[in-house]
Amino acid sequence: MLVVEDEPYMAEAIRAGLRLEAIAADVAGDGDTALELLSVNAYDIAVLDRDVPGPSGDEIAESIVASGSGMPILMLTAADRLDDKASGFELGADDYLTKPFDLRELVLRLRALDRRRGHRRPPVLEVAGLRLDPFRREVYRDGRYVALTRKQFAVLEVLMGAQGGVVSAEELLERAWDENADPFTNAVRITVSALRKRLGEPWLIATVPGVGYRIDTPSDDG
Repeated sequence: MLVVEDEPYMAEAIRAGLRLEAIAADVAGDGDTALELLSVNAYDIAVLDRDVPGPSGDEIAESIVASGSGMPILMLTAADRLDDKASGFELGADDYLTKPFDLRELVLRLRALDRRRGHRRPPVLEVAGLRLDPFRREVYRDGRYVALTRKQFAVLEVLMGAQGGVVSAEELLERAWDENADPFTNAVRITVSALRKRLGEPWLIATVPGVGYRIDTPSDDG
């Protein structure tokens, strides 16, 4: 997701907290950077501080709505008057959170917004005997609960969302980590290897040499 927040400490606290919940976030400290990131990346949700340098959070929201992407918007602001909230919703905001706020509440609101994006992603993913519930953060294989780390869960969610398609290591790094991840890191390979072992045999995650990874589905076996 994209977090637009000009206070560095607040921005990093949000990003670190989201990372602990296996939510990858890019941070923009001003409106121009936010619009640039939006032009090159597809985000699931935008968290906008209304009062940022350059184009304001309101202008960024208007740009998102005008793009027709359907991207949910959560507004952050220090103003808690009803009129301020009303104006934010009129601009296209889907939710509103007043500063100061508890990070746990932000995470819960973001997950609620994500669930309402039913047309973009089903609430529960099921592939090849795997069942992944993104809201409850639970994974089952053939009815057996599988305990995963946050990063393993994030990687599996991306792979299952591809519905048997190949996902490159670069895409996994982009979607399950964040923009600060080292592109030369072997974190993806290590995480996929550990995830494969957690899921157990027969192995469900196939490596496509030189291309990436995919979930083996029954049709893959002919």
